[in-house]
This record gives sequence, structure tokens and C-alpha cells, in this order.
Amino acid sequence: MRSFLIFWAGPLSFLWGWYFLSYYDLSMGMYFFSREMHDLVFTIYGNILGIAPESIPPLVARACIVDTGLVFCLIAFRRRKQIIAWVKVWRANRAVAAATASVNTALAYSKELPSAS
Repeated sequence: MRSFLIFWAGPLSFLWGWYFLSYYDLSMGMYFFSREMHDLVFTIYGNILGIAPESIPPLVARACIVDTGLVFCLIAFRRRKQIIAWVKVWRANRAVAAATASVNTALAYSKELPSAS
């Protein structure tokens, strides 16, 4: 599972790292991170896909969000027994806290109010 997460997070980190470094032209002397390369890459992808180059980054962002959701669902499915056990403990603790709060409230209301004399 650890290698799965590495092979998922690695390319995403590389992609978004390159995207923001090249978008803000933080090239550090390398053409790869220049704004010119950024515009060239998205122009090529836009021509290949037949869409405007400006519309590609939001599409990629949505795809990454969906991919991340699928990865988290897969992780939750693999760890469902531990998650179910945690939820049961959490619910039991909340039930005990609610019962304790209701008993304390009942005791507070059962005390006699002081007289006005």
C-alpha cells in the first residue's frame, strides 16, 4: 500500500510542482521551468485535444481530485474493518457521554429551588 501511495503522490507532486513553478516563471535558470515552456506545453496539448490551452489546467485539476477520491476510497475499503471498529468505539463513547450529560441535567433539575423568604 505504501508503494501504491508513493506511485500516486509522486507524479502528482511532480506535475503540480512543475505547473506552479513554470506558471509563475520561477525557472531557476532552467528552460523546463520557464513560462515559455509552460505555454508551449499547454499549446501542444490544446492542439492535440482540440480545445483552448487555458481550459486544460482546470480539467487536470478536476481529474486529480477525482483520482484522489478514488485512491482514498480504495484505502478506506482496504481498512474498512479498522474504520468500522473505530466508529463503534466512537459511538459508544458518545452514548456514554450523552447518558452522563442527561443524568447530570436530571440531577440539576431535581434539586429544590431556594425559597424567597
